Amino acid sequence: METLRWEKGTLYLLDQTVLPFTETYRTCTTWQDVHKAISVLAVRGAPAIGVAAAYGVVLGARSILEKPGDQPFVTALQDICTALDGARPTAVNLHWALEQMMACAKHHGGESPSDIVRFLEEKAKAIHADDVAINTAMAGWGADEIGKGDRPLTLLTHCNAGALATAGVGTALGVISELHRRGQVQMVYADETRPLLQGARLTAFELMAGGVPVTLITDNMAAWTMKEKGVDAIIVGADRIAANGDTANKIGTYGLSLMAKALDIPLYIAAPLSTFDRSISGGSQIPIEERNHDEVRSFRGAATALSDTPVFNPAFDVTPHENIRAIITEKGIISHPDTEAVQTFFDKHSL
Repeated sequence: METLRWEKGTLYLLDQTVLPFTETYRTCTTWQDVHKAISVLAVRGAPAIGVAAAYGVVLGARSILEKPGDQPFVTALQDICTALDGARPTAVNLHWALEQMMACAKHHGGESPSDIVRFLEEKAKAIHADDVAINTAMAGWGADEIGKGDRPLTLLTHCNAGALATAGVGTALGVISELHRRGQVQMVYADETRPLLQGARLTAFELMAGGVPVTLITDNMAAWTMKEKGVDAIIVGADRIAANGDTANKIGTYGLSLMAKALDIPLYIAAPLSTFDRSISGGSQIPIEERNHDEVRSFRGAATALSDTPVFNPAFDVTPHENIRAIITEKGIISHPDTEAVQTFFDKHSL
């Protein structure tokens, strides 16, 4: 399955809201279609959101070209990027991809609108191809780091950070799949991740399809599973990483980090460098998306609580850097991340 596909000026997105029981694609012919798909989690996972948004900018640029308004082309395009940026406030890859697209538009701002659209399409395709290459590199670095021993590993992962969350093999699941290819995986325990069950619907589905041994657990079984099943390491993805290594990921990751610390189990983050937001010094500055309360009060139309039950529904939480053993990137490993370690890594790679 392809998470997304750009074909003859149309973006096709695998609708992850109906997986694993139905495989269907959303057809996006306007930037508004892309905005809605991101908002309702038809496409999800920070890298995949970024790629989808890049193509959304191309669709937006074409709409301006077809129906010019009073605003200059680049100004109108900026308004579309601002609207797309609001679809998911926590995932920094979305903002990063939109900035890349706007930089491209401004760089070619002196050319005709039709030429700008052509350059934007080339840029979106490049972002797409880069994500595939980045995933592959990250998988290798992560497998080398985690698989240093000579025995099969028992791993735990949270939410979905696989091919369905990217344009490539995935971030956390990319590393797990590479470890499996090397014969170093005994079992993967996958948290279901309430309220939308991405771990159950997507991660277990992906790993089973890839022949990776997987056991599904509910989120509140994680601590006991870690203790009783001898989990060797936890590996998860990320949606935004601050300059000091504090990491925002699917709600529940912070709790896992506390359990891991208590049980002396290493927690690894696998994320592309585009996930870093070094404009913020720490995790307290990361905006946390709060989603519709009905996601908690019901599931797929079936009520699980009274309709007027008060709800708190944050989509993400922040894991402090001191709870993270290492961050796995496409350029290498940031061990024991903090402000100095992150800065040194970026300096070393001239980023």
